[in-house]
Amino acid sequence: MPYLYRLTSKHTLSIKQLQHALKLVVQKHQSLRTSLIFDEQNNQLMQRIIDKNDDNSSLFTFIESTYETDGQLDSIMHDEKGNPHLFDLSQGLVCRCHLLYHKQHPRNDLLTDKDALIFNFHHALFDVPSMDVFIDDLNQAYTTGQLSHDDNTTLRYLDYAVIEQQMPMTGARMFWLDTLHGCQLDRPLSLPYDRHRLTDEHRSGRGTSVSFDFGLDLSHLFLSYASSNNIQPQHLILAAYYVFLFKLTNGERDLCIGINTYGRYREEFKQVIGMFVNAIPLRCQLDPHWSFHQLLEYVQEMESNSMKYSYFPLQRILDLYRNISKPAFLDTSFEFSISEAELDVNEICIGDSRCSYVPYSTEISEDEIMSKFDFILTVQHDLNTVCTSITLVVESTV
Repeated sequence: MPYLYRLTSKHTLSIKQLQHALKLVVQKHQSLRTSLIFDEQNNQLMQRIIDKNDDNSSLFTFIESTYETDGQLDSIMHDEKGNPHLFDLSQGLVCRCHLLYHKQHPRNDLLTDKDALIFNFHHALFDVPSMDVFIDDLNQAYTTGQLSHDDNTTLRYLDYAVIEQQMPMTGARMFWLDTLHGCQLDRPLSLPYDRHRLTDEHRSGRGTSVSFDFGLDLSHLFLSYASSNNIQPQHLILAAYYVFLFKLTNGERDLCIGINTYGRYREEFKQVIGMFVNAIPLRCQLDPHWSFHQLLEYVQEMESNSMKYSYFPLQRILDLYRNISKPAFLDTSFEFSISEAELDVNEICIGDSRCSYVPYSTEISEDEIMSKFDFILTVQHDLNTVCTSITLVVESTV
């Protein structure tokens, strides 16, 4: 998960100070120094926290290089995004800082506005909300040269696993059993395709993206309808998405799709760095005789109830249906998010310096993007993107 930043005009950063601040942040957050090793003998994934005081262990990766053109910067970001060899999970190296100097290394130990820096994290131990926690702590560590914490009183990512194991799950288990009763979880939606994919081994990770803007008039009507009917915008979009899938699949009434939830259902989790994201199914049993308003009320109740029990881990949901070899609902997804302009990471402060976030495109080529879904609708405030796997359709179909 790479984040690319550039310093704003006339701002500088001390490289030595930044490196020390990074060390303090990684020492504080155990998830940033956690190794993942698969124990073949016991057939299970093992986690081990690297001792923060172990002088023989590198707690994070810190590298420096140069670039001259924006094209070279894009190539570096593409490598940071897609190169699986940049991290060493067995050694707990899940955090990277890549300094990019414009044309040459500085002589005065300072990053300038012509330079760039990339913070990159392995997704197994980091999610989007973690970035706010990381930046806040980095700023404090850079400014003061210290970062106070107490493992005995501060909630750790490890505590999240313990809390999850101790939570009463009976109610959530019964909810998902009832919600998914009779649902054919291994049957994919009959979406139209141009290229047939036999198995997951043939998934290329390439997709086609089409972006479009609702425009001011349609956006105003959309928000006015949601407001006048006391409906959240994501419920309105989700209901329309189900209608679209109903038509796209030639009238399939049982529509089960996947959605990612942030999983930080307790206030204490908001200050912890880690991977809290949990995927859950959203099942809509659509009655073609409903009016759109009836469907909207149904979707609103269904989504709200599903979110109440979104803390139930995906693996436990799948364990309820052990006869299912592959959950097909994960191939069709929905995402509703705020626009990048409103994200806290859009502009950050490190000490007295300001850094601007540089958006990174997932484009592979002019017509292709990286995609792990067969079909996904991603909705932002004024940007709506439909992504489908290039192995299934060509651009003209999208």
